[in-house]
Amino acid sequence: MTDASALLHDLAEASGVATEWWDWRGEHRTVPDSALRAVLAAMGEQTDNDEALAASLDRARTLPWRRTLAPTVVQRLGAATRVVVHVPHGSGVAVSVEIEGGGRRSLQQVEHVVEPVEVEGRLVGEAAFELPSDLPLGWHSLTAECDGPALLPGSERAVLVTVPTRLELPDALHEAPRSGLMAQLYQVRSRGSQGIGDLGDLATLGDWAAQRHGHDFMLVNPLHAAEPVAPMEPSPYLPTSRRFVNPVYIDLRSLPDADALPDAARGAIDALLERSRELNDSDTIDRDAAWALKEAALRIAFRHLGPRQAPHVAALHEEEGRALVDFATWCSLAAVHGTEWESDWPSELHDPASPQVETHRREHRGEISFIAWLQWVVRHQLGQARERLQASGMRIGLITDLAVGIHPEGADSWALGPALARGIDVGAPPDQFNQLGQNWSQPPWRPDRLAQLGYAPFRDMLRAVLRDAGGVRVDHIIGLFRLWWVPDGHDPADGAYVRYDHEALIGILALEAMRAGAVVIGEDLGVVEPWVREHLGERGVLGTSVLWFEWGEDGRPLPPEDYRELCLATVTTHDLPPTAGYLSLEHVAIRERLGLLSRPVEEERAAEDGSVLAVRTALHERGLLGDVDAPVPEVVAALHRWLVATRARLHGIALTDLVGDVRAINQPGTDEEYPNWRLPLAGPDRRPLFLDDLVRPVAETP
Repeated sequence: MTDASALLHDLAEASGVATEWWDWRGEHRTVPDSALRAVLAAMGEQTDNDEALAASLDRARTLPWRRTLAPTVVQRLGAATRVVVHVPHGSGVAVSVEIEGGGRRSLQQVEHVVEPVEVEGRLVGEAAFELPSDLPLGWHSLTAECDGPALLPGSERAVLVTVPTRLELPDALHEAPRSGLMAQLYQVRSRGSQGIGDLGDLATLGDWAAQRHGHDFMLVNPLHAAEPVAPMEPSPYLPTSRRFVNPVYIDLRSLPDADALPDAARGAIDALLERSRELNDSDTIDRDAAWALKEAALRIAFRHLGPRQAPHVAALHEEEGRALVDFATWCSLAAVHGTEWESDWPSELHDPASPQVETHRREHRGEISFIAWLQWVVRHQLGQARERLQASGMRIGLITDLAVGIHPEGADSWALGPALARGIDVGAPPDQFNQLGQNWSQPPWRPDRLAQLGYAPFRDMLRAVLRDAGGVRVDHIIGLFRLWWVPDGHDPADGAYVRYDHEALIGILALEAMRAGAVVIGEDLGVVEPWVREHLGERGVLGTSVLWFEWGEDGRPLPPEDYRELCLATVTTHDLPPTAGYLSLEHVAIRERLGLLSRPVEEERAAEDGSVLAVRTALHERGLLGDVDAPVPEVVAALHRWLVATRARLHGIALTDLVGDVRAINQPGTDEEYPNWRLPLAGPDRRPLFLDDLVRPVAETP
């Protein structure tokens, strides 16, 4: 290894960037130096030459000594935690904590003998203080008062978060395991839908799931906001904002205060409703067409209902603060300049706080008010859906999905600015089902900036997602420990893992979920370090066990009794075909057609046939399947009986499995090559199936 390469690797280690990893086959891999340089540059480090590398390494190693306090301190409830303070050598210092909700406590200094360190020509000493073990849960602040010259200005104050040691399960999960329905909401169209499944359909489906099947939760795809203008991103996992909701899910049939609409306005909206229902006849979901008609109807409603609902919108502004204004402003700017803000907008509009952006806000105040009103309407209907699920008898209710990231040109990317790394996409290294690796085209959080911001963007996002939910599924929760960063110009296989402060992120997640009374499910699939699952279990976060991925050391399907208790157990997931499709190797056929296999198709098909046969055999040996060669519907039913026999606290049944759908909703590693996220719910014949036909038996039951 050259001196430059050694410096690069030392800087990577000091910055939490892994220089090596082990792939899904257990083979050791080394991160290319070009990828390391790009990742470190995205973290603000200079890596152009040896001198720059050496200077960056020195800064990284001495960074804690340049601040009086670390920007964020995390304490577990009841734990005796030390706070390290840095001051000019020989100076005295006092530290106090201001408690959320009122009150102030002085911290006791404890013995802590550490030699001073020279930083930029001056000696810096280190002292330690102990946080009281009886601090309440919540968001507090630390203040250090030094009698000498300050180090880095502003570093005398820090955020202190006291978090639960463990997130306790809701009473309903302590009593017994609970089953629930999993659905991609946009797929679930009723005959009254406006081209796409909506929040009215969610309430109907949840009511049916509870009353007909005794389900206690509904897990749906992320409902995050997408672009307000065409083309709307079809993937719910690539939103423009994770803090706000996509108004395409508004149900025009149940607008709040609709009875106050004048007859002419009501008639115009009804005409648009009729036109939008024609979209239900399509074999694919056209979000752009659906939103164009919905938006036209909502603008009519806003003209008449907006003034009387202004107090509700004002309350939402009070709750969300500047974030709602920024989101609405981005949407308004996108309508004028397009959605690619970084590449297409004038540079003076790149900063949400610029004078030019403020001028736009003043000139488009009415449009921004309309966008804020849309957020109130969609949240109002989401709250109504939650109440209906609870009224139907669901013990947990709605479980929402939190996407792992955001669109690189979206509203959050614009508003959050330096909190995100640029020139980097989040993805995943190669695995068994995505053998070329994945690039999800999402900018990651910068770990250092999150800490500097006191994790406020992360906290506020969680609060928004949990507002109307009894639980949250965190997509790729491993990203709260480490994320696979793929630099621009590099293949997904040539990325690098970047470490995050999981103690802070998981602690904050537990705190906000506890305050919301919600259960947390972590999607912990893929390449996972074993200790991570142990840590999540200790913190009360449920994992995810997908039957097709659960195999014992003997190479056979994992027996039900060996499943984790703290998990959501399912047969399938949205990145696989529905179970009927999986059994017929739909996933192999798709990847062969699109050229996504890394080995001959005959070899791939033989391997998957072997896996399916092993599962069928295990079902038969358990007495859950009469014949190894039983028809697909019988195998699907047996697979779900297998799940019921596990210890898992949650059992998820995919709606697609209930109706016999075979088409994959998403094929990872593709964009336009496959109609990802655009296929409506269908039956075994691949023809669209309406929600009305599914729930009608309930209505007809005496």
